[in-house]
Amino acid sequence: MIQPSPRLAAIKPSPIRAITDGTPPGAIALGLGEPTWDLPEAARKALLRDPGPCPYVPHAGLPALRKGVAAFHGAAEEEVLITAGSQGALFSLFQAWVAPGSAVLVPDPGFVAYPALAGLAGARAVPYPLSPERFRLDPEAFLKVLEATPDARAVVLNTPSNPTGGGGSLEALRRVAEACEARGLLLISDEVYRDLHFGTRPPSLRDVTAKGVVVSSVSKGWGAPGLRVGWALGDPAWLLPARTVHGYAVTGTATPAQWAALALLEDSARILAEARTAIRERWEALAAALRAELGLTFDAPDGTFYHFMPLPPSAWADPLAFALRLRDEAKVVMIPGLAFGEGGRRHVRISFAATPEQLGEGVRRLAPYWK
Repeated sequence: MIQPSPRLAAIKPSPIRAITDGTPPGAIALGLGEPTWDLPEAARKALLRDPGPCPYVPHAGLPALRKGVAAFHGAAEEEVLITAGSQGALFSLFQAWVAPGSAVLVPDPGFVAYPALAGLAGARAVPYPLSPERFRLDPEAFLKVLEATPDARAVVLNTPSNPTGGGGSLEALRRVAEACEARGLLLISDEVYRDLHFGTRPPSLRDVTAKGVVVSSVSKGWGAPGLRVGWALGDPAWLLPARTVHGYAVTGTATPAQWAALALLEDSARILAEARTAIRERWEALAAALRAELGLTFDAPDGTFYHFMPLPPSAWADPLAFALRLRDEAKVVMIPGLAFGEGGRRHVRISFAATPEQLGEGVRRLAPYWK
């Protein structure tokens, strides 16, 4: 009997799903990063549009949606590729530009998909550390890893970060961009959480260079992860090979989903403001519960709806076992930071996209295990 392709040898199922898929009945779900507020009305109306054909769209995406994305970012339509979520953009860029045997620099801790996508492209993921304080982009630490990785082909940034909520300064982005441009590397900035912030909007890679590629989607800020609509934004020379990959992988993103995404973008000012209000309310509920139950105080993250919380020392040796115990005994689902890289070993990711009531009850349940 034949075996799975060797390219899968280094790929394991997502540790996030390994924990969340076993969620017992009645558990408080603070694991997955998905909004708990209603899909905005603009998208609901777009999905119920008047009868008519539901056609294929060009591989690059619905022209009106490409124009909408371009307008939102202050870019040109030819700089936009519509994809099946931001994951579709990342997959297509990796397959198009990352050569087997090469390296991809990824943040540690960082989103679990980055190393897996590198592996599927036949490359190895090389982690670079974030700052010890607040887990922000640290250009000095990044440049050390870059200098030690001569076979790098691509670099991934994620600000604000999943799982840490940490951002990156304009100067940090500039230094990283200059170093990548000097070596001709593909620099990808995953900015899906940029519009979920707690004050000043975090800087974008496009604030310092037009030569990288920004990846985003309607999943987080616009509260529509199930639409599976994302985009890559950058120099068309980077996007054309990725468009070919994406076209063969999925033909194109679902047409009704693109109609809905366009409606969301056209109502961005209202929708994004409401989303920021929603995460502010949820952060305040979480922070209040942590103070009341554990006597702990924390600053809000730079962005996202994640709190990267230090684990009690008793959980350091086996964070996964601790997380499974919380899931099965306390009935609170959280993701151990180790799932996102060795740099997250002593932390746990709490998604505060849950309702305020769920957050309060979840902290009440986990408190005895922390103490």
